Amino acid sequence: MQIFSAALLDALLDTLKVLPILYLAYLLVAYISHSKSGNFTKFLNKSKKAGPAVGAFLGCIPQCGFSSVMSDLYSKRAITLGTLFAVFIATSDEAIPIMIANPSFIIDLIILLALKIVFALFFGYLVDLVLCMFERRKKPFESEPILAEELEHTHDHCSCHGHGDRKGHCNEKNIFLDALHHSLNIALYIFIATLFINIIVEAVGLESLTAWFGGNVYIQILLAGVIGLIPNCASSVFLVELYINGGIAFSAMFAGLCASAGVGLVILFTKNRGKRQLLQNLAIVGLLYVFGVIAGVVVSLFY
Repeated sequence: MQIFSAALLDALLDTLKVLPILYLAYLLVAYISHSKSGNFTKFLNKSKKAGPAVGAFLGCIPQCGFSSVMSDLYSKRAITLGTLFAVFIATSDEAIPIMIANPSFIIDLIILLALKIVFALFFGYLVDLVLCMFERRKKPFESEPILAEELEHTHDHCSCHGHGDRKGHCNEKNIFLDALHHSLNIALYIFIATLFINIIVEAVGLESLTAWFGGNVYIQILLAGVIGLIPNCASSVFLVELYINGGIAFSAMFAGLCASAGVGLVILFTKNRGKRQLLQNLAIVGLLYVFGVIAGVVVSLFY
């Protein structure tokens, strides 16, 4: 009971400390999603060759909204597969607000974002290049115009993924309530993940936890990649909190976050339907895991 009380208090304090930062971050995201969708639409329509670059930077925006809408656009073949991978790899879901709320990890956050952009660009363009080589004799990729409406509800996907339906959709006309709604949802995930980790740390000790997760950094990378594939922001919260508490190496966290596309994977399987599309989706998930592990191994060599 003493262990639980200590873990509960620490989790509550950590969550309250993060909540103001979460609100400010998602207030900005809500403003961009609701007010600037037309600008994003024009930008995405300009050049397919710039797709992976666009995706890499859009994916860095906190939460999983852009991975969701890009999955929808890919199902309509409005973007290339490389662009989709770039968005998925760059997506960090809730990692950014959590690390911002911990000033001692700001340098780690900067390195994380820089490396994510680099790997998103590399794998994104690599995928498009390989596909281009195999499809030279086929009809060129024809893009569909991306409507502003496709991006208007980017924020909605992520805010509502915990409900599984549209019952608790975002407050589209009030970005302040929208940001508060999303911040409280994420704060709950942070509280649960932090409490879970704190209980384990208090009960078995950090050294035992690290040993259980894998004392070998490469084992950590493999396991973190699997956790990252869980289509929920709880996976990114868990990985970041585990890293902050010293449970895993930076490279393992990085691998997991590169494989984490948030609810974007759910949207992919929902929108990109059909027997052939199912195989494509499974291949995308498999490649996303492989790319995440490769990125983690490369990072482990120098960080």
